[in-house]
Amino acid sequence: MKTENDDLRRLHGCLGAAVSLTLSLLTALLLGRSWTACDVGVNNAANGSFLTLLFIPALWTILLLTWLATGALVGNRPRLLRAGALAATLLTVLWCATATFWGYPTPACPNGTPPWWPSLLPTPGF
Repeated sequence: MKTENDDLRRLHGCLGAAVSLTLSLLTALLLGRSWTACDVGVNNAANGSFLTLLFIPALWTILLLTWLATGALVGNRPRLLRAGALAATLLTVLWCATATFWGYPTPACPNGTPPWWPSLLPTPGF
């Protein structure tokens, strides 16, 4: 027998999968553009293969598990608190993933940051 709570959980899971996949793809795009601008890695084909075959699926899985764990821990709190907790947690995981694979200093980017990176935003890193 279906209840309204089951439908909300299913919607929460589907939304989590869509948001996690979107954030994974955007993070891979950011890293790929950064690596290309700074000439990091072996070549663009190797970098693209790593991002497509390893990075996106791994980050998608991590983000989806983070989404589900945060949703379970926050529970039936007010929606604004739940949304804030999800946003903060997912952005923290994305920042750590980006910082782990961010480019190293190269002749094209002496400080490891591509020239198009906005100076107002801090450079990803630990």
